[in-house]
Amino acid sequence: MHRKAKGITLIGFAILLCVAGFFAYAAMRLIPAYTEYFGVVKSMDQESKEPGVAQKSLDQLRRDLQFKFSTQYVDDQNVPLSAISSVRDKGGVVLRVAYERRVPFMYNVDLLISFDHSVNLTNNTGE
Repeated sequence: MHRKAKGITLIGFAILLCVAGFFAYAAMRLIPAYTEYFGVVKSMDQESKEPGVAQKSLDQLRRDLQFKFSTQYVDDQNVPLSAISSVRDKGGVVLRVAYERRVPFMYNVDLLISFDHSVNLTNNTGE
């Protein structure tokens, strides 16, 4: 009587290990970029809750955000001042940070991530 073998072969295990390793390596390369992005979002939310923020100029907003970025471990080279913009219209003021981050992956392959977050400054002024 022959029993049916159950389990995974050595070759199947090696292939599974390679696939899992590939995705684990990709995650290790991407997690710092997303952690930095969450710091940007937190800084923008903090800025939107300050009183009188809707009346600040773009230069003042950039200066305040750069200071908040330093406390959130956001690198100035990854999020340049030119990525910070504000739009004033009839509905109020919207603060926007849009930037791209290029992460080296392996050899000549890079991962390009686009980040874009906006916060309405007039609804959350705290006044």
